[in-house]
Order: sequence, then structure tokens, then C-alpha cells
Amino acid sequence: MQTKTNQLLYLSQADVADVGLTMAEIVDSMQVMFRAKGEGRTEMPPKPGIHPGGGDGFLHAMPASIPDLKSAGIKWVSAFPENPAKGLPYIAGLVIYNDFETGLPLAVMDCVWITAKRTGAASAISARHLARPESSVMGLLGCGVQGRSHVEAMQVLFPLKKVMAFDVNRDAQEQFAADVSRNFELEVVPVKNPQEAVSGCDIVVTAGPMKKKPHGTIQAGWLDAGAFASLVDYDAYWQPAAMHEADKFCTDDRTQFQAARQGGYFPDIPEIHADLGELATGRKPGREAPDERTMTANLGLALNDMAVAPLIYRKAKEKGIGTWLPL
Repeated sequence: MQTKTNQLLYLSQADVADVGLTMAEIVDSMQVMFRAKGEGRTEMPPKPGIHPGGGDGFLHAMPASIPDLKSAGIKWVSAFPENPAKGLPYIAGLVIYNDFETGLPLAVMDCVWITAKRTGAASAISARHLARPESSVMGLLGCGVQGRSHVEAMQVLFPLKKVMAFDVNRDAQEQFAADVSRNFELEVVPVKNPQEAVSGCDIVVTAGPMKKKPHGTIQAGWLDAGAFASLVDYDAYWQPAAMHEADKFCTDDRTQFQAARQGGYFPDIPEIHADLGELATGRKPGREAPDERTMTANLGLALNDMAVAPLIYRKAKEKGIGTWLPL
């Protein structure tokens, strides 16, 4: 299928999933992007946001350009923690993918699948630099969409054998265990308390809702020496004393992290060692000793989405997936 003049391709959530993009392909594209970012060849302002209702819900506008991938566009995404109780998705939104040479919109695609996959991929790429390469036991707190994508992504880069899974919703925990053990041929252990999903694990991922007032479930002394943690829910799960135990505390983008702090998140954290672009280019070292405790708090970058959007667009055209709409 050729690009149609003065038309754009609309891809629903089902369409995006149906193109068949693999996690390994996403990881590869994002690694190209992070190297380009570290070498100064990307453009991405910190994402502005609005907060309708005054709670923890937000909408973010996320523009980015990646010349190395000939990719440019924007994601408009919402995250409302109270939605699941209403039978609505926590995350929703759209990606607009533009022609790199002309600026014309080429596609509008649902962002839910993309957001889940690229977030897991970013954590896995961080772990490539910060976790022990032989890591085989993963601890997971939060057995939702992000929990699943993080298992999938970590398995691309690490020899995972076991997942220790915790969720306050026991039904979600049991369903997660059944799904992941079947889909990824891993041993999944539903644990009764959060410490069991932290202590004794090589890789720990916290993937609950983001909160401006953290509940601070994870305490100092829980994360083992030599372990790596990815704080997908910002610092919601972590007490400050637990984060300050990290020998290296990283993020995906320094400027965006400072903007998040100005917005009220991360009031008490260690000094940032590196961002993911610096790790990808070797400008800052990753893990240097087997017993280091390492952490990353990746906030989610527009660059991630723009590393995935062109792959989705190309595969959709090749397979004739989606609906052409007039401009």
C-alpha cells in the first residue's frame, strides 16, 4: 500500500496490535534513538501537562523528533488513576506521526499499545546498562498492563526464569500469574506481601499508579545489594530512605526529570548519576561492580513513542491495516 496524497492513515488500538511488531524490534529501534539522544541528535522539549479535576490524573502533550529514524510527531496521552474503578482505561490517547520532510500528518494511531510496549522497552534498555547480565529473578509490584510489558521486555535482554508478582488486587495478581506463565513459559509466584517481590530479586519493577503523595511501601533494606530497580510509577512505591540506598540513581532524561520535580514529584531522591542517553553512549558508566544497587526512574519520553511510530506505520501499510482518512 502506497502513501495516499492528502490522506492520513488511522490506526485503532486493535490495528496497532495487529501489525505484529515485536518487542525485540521496539528495543532495537529505541536503542538507536537513545544513542542519538546521547549524542545530541534528537529534539524533545519537556512534556507540558494539564490536570483536570485537580487530582492525580493528567494529560500530557509529548512532541519529539529523531532525525536518525526520520521520525517526528506528538503523543497526546492521559493517565487517570481512578478510571479502572469506573470500567475505563487508566491510560488513553493518540499518536500523530508526521512526514519528516514535509511536516504533513501521515498517521493517527491509538497510543495505548505503544505506551505499554515502549515503557517496558525503556526499562529493559536501562537494565542492560545497570543490572547484572545474568539476572534471572524479577520482582514486580503492579500486575497490570505495564507489568506484562515489562516481563516481555526484560525477557528480550535477560535470562529470566522466575517472576515474584505482587498486587493489592489479588484477582489481578492471579490472572497475571496465569497469563505470564502461559505466554512466556516463566515460573510466576504470586506473593502475599510486597517485600517478597523486592528482596531476593535481581530486577525489581514497580508499576503502580503515579502519585504526587507516595505511599512509600518499599522500605530501606528491602532491595538486595547487586539488584536493579525500575521505578515506573515515579517514586510512589518507594520510601526516600530506600531510594537513597542506590549507588547509582538514573533517569531517562535530566531536563524532563527536573520538570517533574518542579511539578511536585520526587521531593527526596539521590543525586542523578546519568540519563539513559549518557548510558547508551558510554559517557557515563553503568554498573561497575556486582554488589551495586542501581535504580532508574524513567518518566516516559516522547522520543520513545517516535521510535515506535514509524515501525507501526510501515508495517500497517505493508499489511493493508487501518483506514485512510482525508485531510
